[in-house]
Amino acid sequence: MTTHETYIKRCLQIAKNGLGTTRPNPMVGAVIVHNDLIIAEGYTSAYGGNHAEVNAINAVKDKSLLTKCTLFVTLEPCSHFGKTPPCSDLIVKHKIPNVVIGCIDDNPEVAGKGIAKLKASGCNVTVGILEAECKAHHKRFFTFHNKKRPYIILKWAETADGFMAPIKKDEKKPVWITNKYSRQLVHKWRAEEQAILVGTNTVIEDNPSLTVRDWSGENPIRVVLDKDLKLNSDYSIFSDEADDIIFHGENNILPVLDTNQTSWSIHPPLKNCISAAYIKIDWDLKKTIAKQICDELFKFQINSIIIEGGSQTLQTFIDENLWDEARVFTGNTSFKTGIKAPELIGNLISESQIKNDLLKIYAKD
Repeated sequence: MTTHETYIKRCLQIAKNGLGTTRPNPMVGAVIVHNDLIIAEGYTSAYGGNHAEVNAINAVKDKSLLTKCTLFVTLEPCSHFGKTPPCSDLIVKHKIPNVVIGCIDDNPEVAGKGIAKLKASGCNVTVGILEAECKAHHKRFFTFHNKKRPYIILKWAETADGFMAPIKKDEKKPVWITNKYSRQLVHKWRAEEQAILVGTNTVIEDNPSLTVRDWSGENPIRVVLDKDLKLNSDYSIFSDEADDIIFHGENNILPVLDTNQTSWSIHPPLKNCISAAYIKIDWDLKKTIAKQICDELFKFQINSIIIEGGSQTLQTFIDENLWDEARVFTGNTSFKTGIKAPELIGNLISESQIKNDLLKIYAKD
């Protein structure tokens, strides 16, 4: 591994500290090196806060050293005003002579403009160090900007004989296939992604809250497919613990909300939204349901989502080839009969044991 690669590797390590908090911004990592020693590090703050480069520069006590340093960063420094000023301007201001970048930012507002600004100032810019690793790290951000949809993670648990759930249950709650350690891991995953999606039957049969009860983090936006608006406010998904987006059919009359609530007919910023956002899609176009959902979620600027089920909902996204990653648990129990797990073809990228559960992670071909 070259020296440049070593420092970019460190940038990738610290960038992960921003997972689940920076969206819709990318989780970037940056280090500043002087005489072959790291003198400062930074990663992207929670949305609205400083970017990685700013945090790294702010961490340098003696700013005069910056004129003799190299800044390493996973993603091209931004060149536009958003919640914060352009990072490229700050780099130029401090006359940092060398910048090493993992990969170019595909966001049209940047897309090489940050690099051009740095070069115009006389900065020596190197691009493409551990490029594949950096692009993989920024997969949510790139999927959102390049494919105009969220990064989609499918997740389910199945028995050793391939079933997701029994046909009938005595109680309206989940029948657990996995152990408590696997379930805690799922809550960690929820905290890392922006939204989570289930179908009507999952809500009716399991009454899930879809929160991060067993982990520390922000609850994801809850997305529910409720074609005929069968669900009422008694279900846990309508608690005030998180925002909700409900996809329903064309001819439904929206439920009456409390006077202090609002039913959105447009696409608002959902942070601190006090009610569910009801969105109509055309359910008769059966081969485009997942596409319609993705198009609407893109309007909400949702850059990642976990599809948790049930089987029909998961299969809908698989059949439309709208997924990026699948995380499949296999427990050691058997149902002998029940609701079959989805059928999926993908590249197995990892396999691990969590006590008596097997976890396989697949990437789409």
